[in-house]
Amino acid sequence: MPDSQVSSATPLAARIALLPKAELHLHMEGAIAPATVVALAARYGDTATEAEVAARYATRDFSAFIEAYKWVTSYLRAPQDYALVATRMAEQLLAHNVIYAEVTLSAGVMLLRKQDVAANFRAIRDAAAAFQSRGLRLQWIFDAVRQFGQAPAMEVARHAAELRAEGVVAYGMGGDELAVPASQFRAVYQFAAQNGLRRLMHAGEIGGPESVRDAITLLGAERIGHGIAAARDPALMRLLAERSILLEICPTSNLRTGALARQLQIASPTLRDHPLPQLLRAGVPIAISTDDPAMFETDLDREYAALIELGLTAAEIVQVAEASFAAAFLPLADKAALLGKFRERARSLRLL
Repeated sequence: MPDSQVSSATPLAARIALLPKAELHLHMEGAIAPATVVALAARYGDTATEAEVAARYATRDFSAFIEAYKWVTSYLRAPQDYALVATRMAEQLLAHNVIYAEVTLSAGVMLLRKQDVAANFRAIRDAAAAFQSRGLRLQWIFDAVRQFGQAPAMEVARHAAELRAEGVVAYGMGGDELAVPASQFRAVYQFAAQNGLRRLMHAGEIGGPESVRDAITLLGAERIGHGIAAARDPALMRLLAERSILLEICPTSNLRTGALARQLQIASPTLRDHPLPQLLRAGVPIAISTDDPAMFETDLDREYAALIELGLTAAEIVQVAEASFAAAFLPLADKAALLGKFRERARSLRLL
């Protein structure tokens, strides 16, 4: 739709879809569409249909999601496999007007499978580099798996530090947040900070508010993956607001993994039960993301449409979109340039 045809009467969802966007919480391995899984499986002599892949992806609790994740990543065995996934992921990001993304790579899983992390990463980076000229800037986050323990987590941090000059901007940790106390990873996060890496943590997804607080106070996490448990703790919401610590919230993911049901103690919650509006209106910085978009059958446009369903105003949705750029791990001048591009487009779409 040309901007000349846009007015305040144009449906809000249509205008939001046209905005340039940033995405901060996206796992590349969770962005492997069924057709790509079929192609990867064929490389290794396995037969799968897209319908079979979709059925494996149709999870409704966290343990089933982890099993599906382990299965699909079993077909990532060589650098060329990672390159294929990176290329198709970048195409999808561009299709949804994403101009900047920080993409998480499961370096901890690569190491578990005795793969060459640097070779995989360079294949990913080189495949994605072609999209820079098409308007997509990417940076990378190396992710450790919490339940693997402290020593493997430190190994991921070392690889991230070694590849920092090549585009690895941050160190994060996912997996089962209930498996190992945050205190056991203090040395790992100190190492990451000392080596110039920004720090992230999945917390408050299936764990309670204390998981979020520990990530901040013990590990120095600068952003929190999910963090929806914070809605249960007014003091924690104040802490997040006062320190401007952003929550990377993924509504569809929270439904599909059972995280929302766990936090709310409701057997079958709906999107309208999500605490995102409560968090945002308490002053907590929020960014919207897809997490594992292929596995959860979503994309960034659908996640923004969910904000409308949650009752956010146009101004609040623009606030969330701006926060995704403002919280990016970029130099200030680069953030300002991206925000300027975003605001110019938002004005033309009658959103500012």
